[in-house]
Amino acid sequence: MAEAAVHEAVPGDVARIARIQRDTWRLAYAELLPAEVFDGWDDGAAEESWAHALHTGAIRLFVATEGAHTVGFCAAGPAPADELTGPDGALPPDADAVAFIGTVLVEPRWGRRGHGGRLLATAATALREAGAERGVAWVPEPDRVSRAFYARAGWQPDGVARTLDAAGQPLREIRLSGTLLLRLENR
Repeated sequence: MAEAAVHEAVPGDVARIARIQRDTWRLAYAELLPAEVFDGWDDGAAEESWAHALHTGAIRLFVATEGAHTVGFCAAGPAPADELTGPDGALPPDADAVAFIGTVLVEPRWGRRGHGGRLLATAATALREAGAERGVAWVPEPDRVSRAFYARAGWQPDGVARTLDAAGQPLREIRLSGTLLLRLENR
């Protein structure tokens, strides 16, 4: 295996981030999302969205590489209030110390090599340094791969769920929560 690494994204990474999102969603979520979601995909809009996120600094983007290949990315930052509220609409007492993992995506052909773990651990370290103590992430309820990934990091469902409109088809997501005290293990 070539050398694997994670670095904070730079503007030159944006097109690769958008490509990884598009390709990974098409493969991993083909059975969860209707074809209209993929048919309506706009590479330029995705790149513009990621470039805006990187430029404004609202979130931090991390990129995983293996050798010369960009193989995955993670978007993370402070948790917006609407990502934290409970079923009663109340914020948790520790809301100011909660981070949000917006996504961790690794192209399936590069899977099972530790890239996702390196991305999550790197993001967790940066979030802890910014004052966060725990994190939350939303995953589609039927996505067993993502749920298992977060479970290996010690993250579990916290009892909150939501249903999104995915091109007219409901998509139920569950919220996971866990520690940002992560460490990498070589296996």
